[in-house]
Amino acid sequence: MVALWAIVGAIIGGVVGQSFAGAVAGLAIGVLWSRLLDTRRELDELRAQAGIARVPGASAPAAPAGRADIPDQPADAYQAWPDTPRPAASSATPQASVSTTRPEPPPLRPQPASASLPPDERGAYPPASQAPPPAARPPAPPPAWQPAEPAGPSAIERLVDTAKRWFTEGNVPVKVGMLVLFAGIAAFLKYAADQGLLHVPISVRLSIVAIAAIAGVVFGWMQRDTRRSFALSLQGGALGVLVMTVFAAYRLYGLIDSLPTFVLLVIFVGCMGILAVLQDSLALAVLGLIAGFAAPIIASSGQGNHVALFSYYAVLNLGILGIAWKKAWRILNVLGFVGTFGVGTAWGVLAYRPEFFGSTEPFLVLFFLLYVAVPWLHVLRSPRPDRAILDGCLMFGTPIVSLLLQGALLDWRPMPLAVSTLIAAALYVAIAFAVRKREDMRLLRETWAVLAVAFATLAVPLALSASVTACVFALEGAGLVWLGFRQQRRLSRWAGLALQVFAAVAWGAADFFNTHYLKTPFLNAYFLSAMLMTAGGVACLWQYDRHSTSKGVGSLVRVWLLVWSVAWWLFGVTGELYTFVQAESERWAGWMALLAVTGLVLAVMNGRARKLDLGLMLAWSAPLALGVTAAMAPYADAYDIQVFEGWPLVAVVVAAVTGWFTLRAIATHDVAAITAQTLWWVRWLALIYTATHIAFGFRPTVGDGWLLIAYVAPTLLVTKLALWWPRAITPPLSMHAAGIRRVVGIGGLVLSLLIGAFALTIDGNPSPLPFIPVLNPVELVLVAVFGLLARALWDHETPAGWRSVRPAVLAVAFFIIATSMTLRAVHHLGGVPWDEHMPASSLAELWLTVVWSVTGVVAWVLGSRRGQRLLWMAGAACMAIVLAKLLLIDRGHLGNLFGIASFIAYGLLCTVIGYLAPAPPRQAISNAPESKHAP
Repeated sequence: MVALWAIVGAIIGGVVGQSFAGAVAGLAIGVLWSRLLDTRRELDELRAQAGIARVPGASAPAAPAGRADIPDQPADAYQAWPDTPRPAASSATPQASVSTTRPEPPPLRPQPASASLPPDERGAYPPASQAPPPAARPPAPPPAWQPAEPAGPSAIERLVDTAKRWFTEGNVPVKVGMLVLFAGIAAFLKYAADQGLLHVPISVRLSIVAIAAIAGVVFGWMQRDTRRSFALSLQGGALGVLVMTVFAAYRLYGLIDSLPTFVLLVIFVGCMGILAVLQDSLALAVLGLIAGFAAPIIASSGQGNHVALFSYYAVLNLGILGIAWKKAWRILNVLGFVGTFGVGTAWGVLAYRPEFFGSTEPFLVLFFLLYVAVPWLHVLRSPRPDRAILDGCLMFGTPIVSLLLQGALLDWRPMPLAVSTLIAAALYVAIAFAVRKREDMRLLRETWAVLAVAFATLAVPLALSASVTACVFALEGAGLVWLGFRQQRRLSRWAGLALQVFAAVAWGAADFFNTHYLKTPFLNAYFLSAMLMTAGGVACLWQYDRHSTSKGVGSLVRVWLLVWSVAWWLFGVTGELYTFVQAESERWAGWMALLAVTGLVLAVMNGRARKLDLGLMLAWSAPLALGVTAAMAPYADAYDIQVFEGWPLVAVVVAAVTGWFTLRAIATHDVAAITAQTLWWVRWLALIYTATHIAFGFRPTVGDGWLLIAYVAPTLLVTKLALWWPRAITPPLSMHAAGIRRVVGIGGLVLSLLIGAFALTIDGNPSPLPFIPVLNPVELVLVAVFGLLARALWDHETPAGWRSVRPAVLAVAFFIIATSMTLRAVHHLGGVPWDEHMPASSLAELWLTVVWSVTGVVAWVLGSRRGQRLLWMAGAACMAIVLAKLLLIDRGHLGNLFGIASFIAYGLLCTVIGYLAPAPPRQAISNAPESKHAP
């Protein structure tokens, strides 16, 4: 009734006011009048139910007011204090004004805990024992201040502590005595020099100092058993004084030549080494080694005789080797390595020339061999060989530094350097084989084996081309991964994976696009090297699937290896297609067949994977392959490739056969199978659309309506099959029919709605056939979309929320489609242009008014006759829209026949409504429960 009174009010207001404002005012008055009538009717029904006669002028007595400042206080304040006397009541008549001042109640007394409980029927409060317990106090927050952690000692404190320990630990008297002695002697010498007492020749002075130092060494040797710390300190200091005395005699005063100086230094250094070994003194050995490396620098004459220098260092390193045979002193070995190769590198940078190669190479080989043997002696002479620490600095530093120096000596020529690395690899293999039966040298043997593999690996790129290097690296990496799992060595596995990366770098450095490499399809360096790279990756993946862990790093490595292997396979075949196939259609066919076959192979391998994560990855490769082949359709469309003729047709057939078996191979994976089946239909729809577009897209004699129905008919058909007959779209995965129907049905419905939205915007030229309303291509598509929408809303899997609104959804859809059909008929039959100026046409507005009004009348009448209030409301809303259109748009066309006909048609249809269904359908009114009113 509200809509009826609103429409009547709007018509009266528009006619009386002759303006839009009058219609709006009439509409508002009609709505208010309808609501007023409804309110009066409901009030009468309530009075009749309560049985209360309507008495004019009667009013309900006011309830006594209590104090507002006391919570939960009764209306009569004296009820809170029973012992408080009441004042006498006044006898004033009702007509007289009563002015009585009530006494203020006494102050509130403290109430017990039970006062917070409500009183019972007699107004008494429960005892205090039933009172709720007091609320627990919240815990106190932790203190904001927290004690700071004590700071460590400062640098000054550490320095003081070190000095304190030096003066309080070990042989303190000897340390202090030596310091004081040095200070006293220095002071005495300065005093004697100042007084002119020292007129002795410098040679005599140095001889006296040397004799005293030798005496100190002898005395220290004599005290080695009774006072060890004193003896070692005295020997080290005395030998240091001897070295400095020789240096002063040679460099400062020129008393002796370079050769005697060098001989004396060698003697002193040898004595230090012998004394250190005999007395088991590492400090004395280190001091002697430092003095030994400094001796040639001290005694250098500037002539640059590198043979003498390296000969001396060879003798010195032989001494280190001899000490390593007796003592496991790692620091001595490291100092020898650093001194030897450090001085040698410095000389090579400053003074090396190519003509020195013959006299330098033997020393480099000798030093390399010496420091290959030193770690072996270190492990052999360790107190506990089973727990000996491998000297990684010498084990890996020696081959790296030697290789760099060898490359510099050879001027980095590839082939000689490759021969050198192969010789080094053979040497490491030989010594690893020599100690194969020593269990205490297992770690040393495995390290030498790794170095042998590394040197052999380096020889490959130095001697061979980049493509061959890539192949060797890939296969060698696979072998290292296998060996790592066989021996349970993580280093070997990671080295194998690193070689795969190095192989890719070498492969990228190759010049494959030279005509020398690409003469024969599939029998060229590019393709063969890519296939060997693929084989290396697959071999590593197979090992990680068989022997690695199921989670963690192993899972990540499997993902990487799978992507790595597939990428090399695709790169290799794609390069062949790009090089030897020139026609775009043939290239497209090759890529389509390649992707389809790759997806099938990966899906079949899914059943043979042992690790769950690898199986899932292989299963999901099938949907990925189907999706990529579906994406090939736009590529064919862009290059005008007809996919259903020639080689593309052969590729489509291959994709169809392989796709069928691909789907069967992943049937055990629910989500992947449903996704793959969906993409299977997406690919077919994309290929059919492309073929249709290539076949009919450029024929102007056919109207766009027929093109539309040709493009969208497969999609609408698949959606219809999914909603009505799902068994037709589920093979070969019928076990997942419910999931496939759900996904394909929802996806098809979304595409159908998009198709319908697009169809609303085109005029739908049906040429060469004449236009017939409803029976034309575009409107048949709209009817099909409407039918699919209705079927989806009435489907048993539709959520309950959508079911409740399906009448409204279908009403809106029908209204939109009817409007589109009306405008299209006006365009084709009335000659009104299909553009943005169509709303300005009186003919279009007339037919919209008629169609909308007829729609509203039918809905109104059917809703009223069948008692469907929602349908009746839809009809009323449609009539209200038509009225708004008349008042806002059509009133501007009252100057022509079409505008007048619009108003007349609407008025006649409203009359029909008033005759057939003047009132809305009745709705049952449930009797409300009787309410109790206080007298």
